[in-house]
Amino acid sequence: MSTEMVRLNITLPFSIAEELNQIAAPRKRSQFVAEAVRLRIKQLKEKNQEALLCEGYQAEKEEGLKMTNEFEAADFENWDEY
Repeated sequence: MSTEMVRLNITLPFSIAEELNQIAAPRKRSQFVAEAVRLRIKQLKEKNQEALLCEGYQAEKEEGLKMTNEFEAADFENWDEY
């Protein structure tokens, strides 16, 4: 993680700013906001990764079913009937 800092000018709703001031000390607000943003970015990346995995699993499922159907006749070809 980079230790280089960048100054940003952000706008927050008044109620959020009030809560931030109550929770974080005046010299710790930037650290608090940075950690909150870091956590939210992590959540969004994980959600995106989960969506990609679900999409991949669904494609694999469909491909597997397609292959199963193609070879179904060969699977039962020499079986004795009971």
